[in-house]
Amino acid sequence: MRRFASQIPKTGTVLDLACGGGRHSFLLAEMGHSVLAVDQDIGEIEKAVNPLICPKALNLEENAWPLRNDRFSGIVVTNYLYRPHLDRLPEMLEKNGVLIYETFAQGNEQFGKPSNPNFLLKTGELLELARCHGLKVLAYEDIYQGEPKPAMIQRLCAVKEG
Repeated sequence: MRRFASQIPKTGTVLDLACGGGRHSFLLAEMGHSVLAVDQDIGEIEKAVNPLICPKALNLEENAWPLRNDRFSGIVVTNYLYRPHLDRLPEMLEKNGVLIYETFAQGNEQFGKPSNPNFLLKTGELLELARCHGLKVLAYEDIYQGEPKPAMIQRLCAVKEG
């Protein structure tokens, strides 16, 4: 994520989806971005008060998408996959908005969790997401990562051209 964060426009708000403890939210805030940090449990990120970060507790796996009317200059997703709402992400990008997505891919089951196919990207799935929504792909990887622990990972950085 760090490698492509500079591609996100400084105007608007960046969505850190399934933000966990907020490591990406804090990095983005350090870079001067306003960040909406969303997760079911925001207890950890709420402890560190930062005026550029707005933590919001949401259930991202309900039938009704809680962010349906929001638009963002950037969307960052790491180590999270919920396919029923995956197509909504490119739709939420503003013109010139950047999607940075990184999570586990098929083949990861040989290394441990996650091993459930519902939580593993299929080969080329992020590329297909970008293609179907007319995003320009800046970078894509579908790789074995040895550190910090062995894993199969897909990464995408794509922009919604205007």
